Amino acid sequence: QVQLVESGGGLVQPGGSLRLSCAASGFTFSTYWMYWVRQAPGKGLEWVSHINGGSTNTYYRDSVKGRFAILRDNAKNTLYLQMNRLLPEDTAVYYCARDRRDYDLDYWGQGTQVTVSS
Repeated sequence: QVQLVESGGGLVQPGGSLRLSCAASGFTFSTYWMYWVRQAPGKGLEWVSHINGGSTNTYYRDSVKGRFAILRDNAKNTLYLQMNRLLPEDTAVYYCARDRRDYDLDYWGQGTQVTVSS
């Protein structure tokens, strides 16, 4: 069965860095677009970034451009989100998700908490 398991969250000071990982199993990882989506306390889901199977196309929301990088290692079936220069407004639960087709995110991980605070 399809599984997505995030890890790497935690508490970090403003300006710090974290690297999130999403371990995928149960499907041919390299053939799917993959997404990072976050949810801040009391707010709705917010798209962060996505990447195609071959890592040739990446997209970011404006507020994270230049600070975050989405990566994948198809040999390890793992998706990453490298987050640098973190801000308090980046505080959220971060989810990875699989795109079945045309922005239809059909499987989600359980999420990992990122807290940016001094």
